[in-house]
Amino acid sequence: MKFDRITVDPKRMNGQPTIRNLRLTVRRVIELLALYADRDELRREYPELEDEDIRQALLFAATSIEDRMVEFAL
Repeated sequence: MKFDRITVDPKRMNGQPTIRNLRLTVRRVIELLALYADRDELRREYPELEDEDIRQALLFAATSIEDRMVEFAL
């Protein structure tokens, strides 16, 4: 898998994975997707964030999660 928009630099953002070396971490992009139901509003607030950035952030996050069963209380 090629993540050409995900960058890691130990000197930036405490070494967290970022989008194109911007001050936007992958984690923040995932949070923003949860907060902004309307992608157009997200784009207005963060015009530097491109569709491919979002796609790669989601894919990067998905590859970082373990596949395991989680029990939910009903």
